[in-house]
Amino acid sequence: MLIGELSERTGVSRRLLRYYEEQGLLDSARSPNGYRVYDPDSVRVVHHIRALLDMGLSTGVIASVLPCARGEADEPLDLEMCPDLLATIRRELADLDARIERLQSHRGALASHVA
Repeated sequence: MLIGELSERTGVSRRLLRYYEEQGLLDSARSPNGYRVYDPDSVRVVHHIRALLDMGLSTGVIASVLPCARGEADEPLDLEMCPDLLATIRRELADLDARIERLQSHRGALASHVA
């Protein structure tokens, strides 16, 4: 399928699909005229990428986690606990906790000036 059809089937813009490909998250072949051609499984891959992005993961982290993603495009994301996945998730959770703590501190400092 061409990039336009993949875009329609996933609801993801062509620009983002090209970005995912640049990041090594999505593969395509080239037709003789140079157009990107995606296999039918690309719909599932794009849905997995979107679900992982919605979890707050960066494309760099997604590149390492994506091989552990299971399920069809119309199903909720299922992550198989691959060897490095648990460590990655724990590291991401720790980073989120640290950011939340910093944000709460900043919020408290700002709120004290308006109270």
